[in-house]
Amino acid sequence: MELSLTRPLCFFDLETTGVNVAKDRVVEISILKIFPNGNKESKTWLVNPEMPIPPQTTAVHGITDEKVANEPTFKQLSKDIYSMIKGSDLAGFNSDRFDIPLLAEEMLRAEIDVDFKKHLTVDVQTIFHKMEKRNLSAAYKFYCGKDLDNAHSAEADTNATYEVLKSQIEKYDELENDVSILSAFSTRRKSVDFAGFVIVDEDGDAAFNFGKHKGKKVVEVLGREPGYFSWLLNADFPRYTKKVLTAIRLENMNNA
Repeated sequence: MELSLTRPLCFFDLETTGVNVAKDRVVEISILKIFPNGNKESKTWLVNPEMPIPPQTTAVHGITDEKVANEPTFKQLSKDIYSMIKGSDLAGFNSDRFDIPLLAEEMLRAEIDVDFKKHLTVDVQTIFHKMEKRNLSAAYKFYCGKDLDNAHSAEADTNATYEVLKSQIEKYDELENDVSILSAFSTRRKSVDFAGFVIVDEDGDAAFNFGKHKGKKVVEVLGREPGYFSWLLNADFPRYTKKVLTAIRLENMNNA
């Protein structure tokens, strides 16, 4: 069975220095691009994160400071990465909550302004958790009947995720072989900024999902407390979150 696609779907996985979307950096990225005609293109890059890799993180993915010391930085690779995902939808394992937010941060650091909202996203982990509730190795064993060798290698994880999604579609009658439907099904809660600091409320408006203004509409809060916007821009939030809040503020000012 092949995926039913109207445009390319890029499965991707990041290995990083840690799990802080705002601060941590990519040390390896692998992309498997599936075309509507079934053709495939894959590429894996080691990345110099320009910061030390903590020993506890190296213990997970095996990538050391020495291994990436002479590799290109993300900024040096960013145009090639963007060229590969441009015009494609995106898929991954826990990608909506981690890989896409962190990729968005790296792209903004590299001064490439990607509108990730133009990409449909399929989070294979969410489908797995909704259907069976468990990690990628377990999903690979459950759906594909195989052991995942070299887990936490970006390339191995990327290929396994692709195989798992195809098996999920075959297994569950309620899952349609359509990326837009898979994207909707694998979205936990609709967020505006990917990292989940700004969500869509029941009225369809952007609302804060943290702190003292949690649940309140962004436009109303920024209208009442203009100083709060300045605090947000200087606080330790992801760049993409700040970009989203700035766009909301500017749109509201233009409509006033």
